[in-house]
Amino acid sequence: MAKHPLQFLEIPRKDPEKEAPEGRIQHFGEIYGHYDGASAAAQAGRCIACGNPYCEWKCPVHNYIPNWLDLVEQGKLFEAAELSHQTNSLPEICGRICPQDRLCEGACTLNDGIGAVSIGNVEKYITDEALKQGWRPDMSQVVDTGKRVGIVGAGPAGLAAADVLARQGIRSVVYDAYPDVGGLLTYGIPPFKLEKRVVEQRREILEGMGVQFVLNTRIGEDKPFDELLDTYDAVFLGMGTYTYVRGDFPGENLTGVHEALPYLVANVYRELGYDDQSIPYIDLAGKKVVVLGGGDTGMDCNRTAIRQGAASVQCAYRRDEQNMPGSRREVANSKEEGVEFLFQWQPLEIVGEDRVTGVRVMQTQLGEPGPDGRRRPEPVPGTEDILPADAVVIAFGFRPNPPAWFDEYEIQTLPSGRVRVALLGETPFQTTNPKVFAGGDMVRGSDLVVTAVFEGREAAKGIAAYLGV
Repeated sequence: MAKHPLQFLEIPRKDPEKEAPEGRIQHFGEIYGHYDGASAAAQAGRCIACGNPYCEWKCPVHNYIPNWLDLVEQGKLFEAAELSHQTNSLPEICGRICPQDRLCEGACTLNDGIGAVSIGNVEKYITDEALKQGWRPDMSQVVDTGKRVGIVGAGPAGLAAADVLARQGIRSVVYDAYPDVGGLLTYGIPPFKLEKRVVEQRREILEGMGVQFVLNTRIGEDKPFDELLDTYDAVFLGMGTYTYVRGDFPGENLTGVHEALPYLVANVYRELGYDDQSIPYIDLAGKKVVVLGGGDTGMDCNRTAIRQGAASVQCAYRRDEQNMPGSRREVANSKEEGVEFLFQWQPLEIVGEDRVTGVRVMQTQLGEPGPDGRRRPEPVPGTEDILPADAVVIAFGFRPNPPAWFDEYEIQTLPSGRVRVALLGETPFQTTNPKVFAGGDMVRGSDLVVTAVFEGREAAKGIAAYLGV
């Protein structure tokens, strides 16, 4: 039957059901439901197949979005899964955590009062349902080249690199310091956005493709880096960024002030049932919590504190809501769950004697745009105030933390600490040590999961070229 040309008007956008706030704040499980086959087909069919698909251009991995939407509408699920995996190594994860409102859906032609196609939810449906029905990557045409690559870091960049290498007949062994794969997919992103069974399922898929994992192993400490150089034909580094950005104001070292990442990691450890005394649980139950920062990490901290039973959660951000870097969806979810946002308040000092009692803040006004295009916050004299707080979580982002052994192996970094790589030519993402490649946050700085996936995939292509595959 021919598709009705006005289907995008006759069928409104409809996302899967979302659990009500009063129920979802009682647990750490995912809050969104799932499409069934009929609803996925109907929503996919709203795509008008633009001659110039803006969604595809805006997607960092340049997914073939209109094409796999068409396949879903036709009921060709396995074909859609194969096509989805041609550009994205972690589609079921990106479908859950990508800020689609700022990427593909934000660029959708229908995102002008009609309602963008629900690309993210269809993307999640494709892989979830295909795997449930028995689909697995087709490796029947892959020929083993005999080449082997060592990968440092089992986060999104490392997993993506392993996926692309396996499809080209290059075997890889992935090392990671954590006890499970995923990096911050597992330990940094809370389960209410990404349940850990999803990451574990991706591990099983990769192992089925021949990828091996060596966990609880720190390269440079538990295993010398030169062993990797001696053992493998090439090495890929995807170690992320883990050093938090400080506010450089008084009181950051007071008791009751927490860095975002240790706070989130400790909570995930508890949820997973780990007993690791080196990562103590940070319990904010019954406390007046102030979260500083307006990015996605800040939203994760907001919503985690709510679920821990905080008495109140305020999120202070120095710009207005329009200029927040966080996903609009996550800001909305935070509001629904009881977080109070304090826009255009800049922290000056965390106050207290033995422990934190509050945050001294000053109101701001937005001035001229800076180099990044966002308007700069300017303090408004005479507007100082104190936000009472029993606990403060600092979520200003992360910066690279290159290990000391980089120098020994001639792996150069930029002044910012990011790894220097080649971005053009036949060997993209090759470092200044020709045998070593790198990608993800340690190359571009703290960014989205999907950009790390893109760089891991591109680096794998560079490795294949380097190895003559």
